[in-house]
Amino acid sequence: MKYAYIIVQIAFLYCLNFIGITIQNKFHLMIPGSIIGMFILFCLLNIPIFKDKWVREGSNFLNKHLTLFFIPATVGIIQYSSLLNGSGLISIGIVLISTIVTMVFSTTLSFFLSSRKEQNKEQLVRSEFDGK
Repeated sequence: MKYAYIIVQIAFLYCLNFIGITIQNKFHLMIPGSIIGMFILFCLLNIPIFKDKWVREGSNFLNKHLTLFFIPATVGIIQYSSLLNGSGLISIGIVLISTIVTMVFSTTLSFFLSSRKEQNKEQLVRSEFDGK
């Protein structure tokens, strides 16, 4: 039963991705459809009636197996290694720098959002305490 629940959650996440790609294609946007799908998920997670437990198991499963998604890209790079002969070091440098920038930005945003959530909880507790 747990695996069926995970499959349904992954299917839901895939539908959000598909919706994002459809929006990107329909309106000829420069933003990738997968990013639009993640933005839709972000918006859903900020709606009080949408519970994060509805996608938690599926997203945890995908995160655990994330390295498998990089295998096709790695094989593609190896297959076309001749393209990297002239600009390989520059490409590797760009990938490393962009990865570091992404990690720093994601970490900073996560800390900001989690501290904001904690502040909201503290304010709620204080307001309940003051109201009694």
